[in-house]
Amino acid sequence: MEPLDLIDRKIVAELMRDATLPVAQIGEKVGLSQTPCWKRIQRLAETGVVTARVALADPAKLGFGLTVFVGVEAPDHSAEWRQTFLRAIDTFPEIMEAYRMAGEMDYLLRIAVPDMAAFDALYKQLTDAVPIKNITSHFAMERMKYTTAYPVDTRNR
Repeated sequence: MEPLDLIDRKIVAELMRDATLPVAQIGEKVGLSQTPCWKRIQRLAETGVVTARVALADPAKLGFGLTVFVGVEAPDHSAEWRQTFLRAIDTFPEIMEAYRMAGEMDYLLRIAVPDMAAFDALYKQLTDAVPIKNITSHFAMERMKYTTAYPVDTRNR
């Protein structure tokens, strides 16, 4: 895929900031009329640049007061173990993100649960579902910065 031009980058930046904006308003911000802007948004979605338009919610107001970052060390690095692990983590909606890592841990999970008891229950279910060599849990005390918007360059070069 070819690099995005300045207008596409501006459209993506606006959508990441607020996907509820009317197309006409996005077009106005990026210097396009409504129809060409809509066509670009559709193309950005069709090419997979824009993968979804969602509402973001406050986890605490939904009852998810505890965020846990969990480092997982795999007992082996076989395709079979990875598939078993992936199937297992897919069964837990509380596991919000999962990354295969380079470095000291093999996988990093971001987990959102109501409290420590809920995390303990999830921990037990996960370790019963798949063999794990080591787990290290880190409990977030305060979310100091959070964004879902990537720092897209919207400068004219």
